[in-house]
Order: sequence, then structure tokens, then C-alpha cells
Amino acid sequence: MTRLHWVRHGPTHATVMLGWTDRPADLSDTAAVARLDAALPRPALVISSDLIRARATADALAHGRQRLPHDPRLREIHFGAWEERSFAAIEAGTPARIRAFWENAGPVRAPGGESWNELRARVTAAVADLVSRHPGEDVIIVAHFGPILVGLQTALGLDVQQAFAHRIEPLSITTTHLGPLGWTAGQVNYRA
Repeated sequence: MTRLHWVRHGPTHATVMLGWTDRPADLSDTAAVARLDAALPRPALVISSDLIRARATADALAHGRQRLPHDPRLREIHFGAWEERSFAAIEAGTPARIRAFWENAGPVRAPGGESWNELRARVTAAVADLVSRHPGEDVIIVAHFGPILVGLQTALGLDVQQAFAHRIEPLSITTTHLGPLGWTAGQVNYRA
């Protein structure tokens, strides 16, 4: 069985839409990082998105674990013109589109961004490559809210709206497993 331990990167304290915007994580709560580290398996492989907030979090967890190269396919959804804008500003400018983005998330995209379906396709491809190269191993994937929800969506057979109902906090662990009968999920949003 291949076990994926999805970790959401450390907090950014952003109050705007952050997708591909490369903001650092606040990893100053060393006790929380240490608890997270202790809650994750050893030995395990560690991989992350190429965005700095995920890379730095993965690097903090890599001690005593094998670090794999970053994978840009594990990035957050690209919010295009909505990047670094507040929800209120987006709602004021494109109210119908932002409502459609959340209420009919699959095919709808931000202007110049990507849709949930596009995010799901790239994350699913990254995971398929990862599990084919490392079958039967524990893999820690340090990523973002969207990719972690894609993992849950796949494991639990959810539609996108059901996936959105899950809370995924910074420095939390969500586990999915690939066994002979397919994907299953374990803990969701576990805070050590």
C-alpha cells in the first residue's frame, strides 16, 4: 500500500487569494513544526510544490527523510487576475464569476487562471507519476489547500462541492492510501 501524507504548508497570514503568488510560510512556531514532524512517518519520502511556502515547509520536515525534487504540478490553483486580491474586491468586480467559481467550481476559472478541473488533472498526473515511481512507500507531499482537496476528492469519490466542504488548515496532515482496491482516505486535517 502506498501512503500519501498530505501536509498543508505553514501559514502565510494572507487575507487575499494566493494561488501561484510566491509568498513565504511563517514557520516561526517551531513547536508546531516539531509536533508535525513527529506525527509524520520515518522513513518517508518528502516532495513539495515548487512555491516557496511549500518548499520551506518541506525542507523543515526533510531531516532524516529523503527529499525529492519539487514538482510544479503540486502548486495551488492559479487564480489569474484574482491573485493577491481580497474576496471583497473580487466580489465587487466580478460577482457572477466568483460565485460561479465557488458554486460550479469544476469548469469555471478566474480570468487568466485555471479551473478546478485543470488543477485536478495536473495534480492527479503528479500523484500518478509519484506512486508509480515509489509503490508501497510513505510519501509526504507538502502542498496547498487545492491539491490536498484533489487528493481527498479522488480517495473519497467526492464531487468538487463536497471536497470544498473540508477544512484543511496550515500545518495539518491529511492521509490517502492506494491499495489493491484503489484509493481510500484516513485522517483529514489532523493537527499534531
